[in-house]
Amino acid sequence: MKLYYHPLSGHSHRARLLLSLLGAQHELVLVDLKKGEQKSPEILKLNRFGQVPVLQDGDTVVSDSNAILIYLAKSLGRTDWLPEDPATAAAVQRWLSVAAGEIARGPAAARLVTVFGAPIDADDAIRRAHAILKLVEEELATRTWLAADQATIADIALYSYISSAPEGNVDLSAYPHTRQWLARIEALPGFVAFQKTAVGLAA
Repeated sequence: MKLYYHPLSGHSHRARLLLSLLGAQHELVLVDLKKGEQKSPEILKLNRFGQVPVLQDGDTVVSDSNAILIYLAKSLGRTDWLPEDPATAAAVQRWLSVAAGEIARGPAAARLVTVFGAPIDADDAIRRAHAILKLVEEELATRTWLAADQATIADIALYSYISSAPEGNVDLSAYPHTRQWLARIEALPGFVAFQKTAVGLAA
């Protein structure tokens, strides 16, 4: 398998993290976002949206980070990471939607401002970040993992941008249960860290 990625992309990190946690053999192919390589003919052939990450597994090409998480769990038969019972599968999907929605518009967007200079309303993104973090904190106050009794792709989908939220000037100090959850993920065998950037509160 090949993973086309960028080390500062939280979406890329999701995919890379699960590959490592699963112990799946893979090759990392760097796509330089600053040079616009995501819009190169090679990448556009793989993903017409011109985005990373992209996973190439033989003749199968999967783009979108959450889709990659599903593909990896399904193709490798890892029902521990993506349970098949209806209630838990629905709970996982709920959090994948949160990752693509509130997390993307909150902590991910706030970080885009400081790391990539994106023309986004930083105050609004920070406000959105704290709104979703309060909900995540409430969830984790009563459970160890987001969707099941063990870590699932739901946890992986939210980890990268929550762990890097301080880079977007989003303070995590008010969310002790969330910080404990981050530490639990970081203690999993095969964990790979998301590359840090000295910006925002992390500067």
